[in-house]
Amino acid sequence: MRTATSLAERPGMQADTGPAVAAAPATIVAFPSARPPIGAKLKSLLGFVAERLLPPAIVLLAVGVIWQLVCSEPGASLPPPSQILNDSWELIANPFYDRGGLDMGLFWHILASLKRVAIGYAFAAVVGVALGTLVGQSRLAMRGLDPLFQVLRTVPPLAWLPLSLAAFRDGQPSAVFVIFITSVWPIIINTAVGIRNIPQDYRNVARVLRLNPLEHFTRIMIPAASPYIFSGLRIGIGLSWLAIVAAEMLIGGVGIGFFIWDAWNSSLIGDIIVALVYVGIVGFCLDRLVALAAHVITHGTTSS
Repeated sequence: MRTATSLAERPGMQADTGPAVAAAPATIVAFPSARPPIGAKLKSLLGFVAERLLPPAIVLLAVGVIWQLVCSEPGASLPPPSQILNDSWELIANPFYDRGGLDMGLFWHILASLKRVAIGYAFAAVVGVALGTLVGQSRLAMRGLDPLFQVLRTVPPLAWLPLSLAAFRDGQPSAVFVIFITSVWPIIINTAVGIRNIPQDYRNVARVLRLNPLEHFTRIMIPAASPYIFSGLRIGIGLSWLAIVAAEMLIGGVGIGFFIWDAWNSSLIGDIIVALVYVGIVGFCLDRLVALAAHVITHGTTSS
């Protein structure tokens, strides 16, 4: 039977006669877990709530308590929050009702206003960026158009309404024109400033690459001036929402502005306050949407 040969018996090998060395114990390396523990997630969530949501909630609660105490006195000109909830609960709880005619919930009034804002603001964005680029790129255009823009932008929004009604003879296009003429000026001015502040190195690169005017506009000018452009767009969307509420009070029809004016004529102060809360929330959401678009398009270079 063939047996295993010892080290001493193998040719060219010598047996190790030194003291035996004990093998080192194996070390267990703990790799970090890919998922954070539940406790860390809960702690992060509570920190977010405490930092972002708790302060405004405390302020709103304090304002509501003070409002309730002040307006609960006999002879108060405004209703307290408890009375508003009681009188306008159907308007708050069911904004989607539609009984025909102008008897409909706030959702439909806001939707009609948003449609007008979308049309007028879209025109303002296109025209504003184009004219702002022209003014910022050409010194001759800046000298000729900038003084005119500075004068026209100071005209209040409602001052344009009689002129637009005389021109269009219809409330719908008149309201859209008021939105356009109100929101276009900050877009023009901010775009022009952004175009003028493009670094000269960018222009030199465009000359070296021999970009045509369209490529120069889309690859150099717009990306470099996008923070300024989106600043103008954010201001413009806020002015658009302000203008449509004021214009709809005069042109009538379906819309949040007309709803507020109609509630005033009916002495429904609680409905007016509820509508104003909706107006503020929608305006905030519109601003956040434009800020989010700016953050995504500019890859985080524009602060939100």
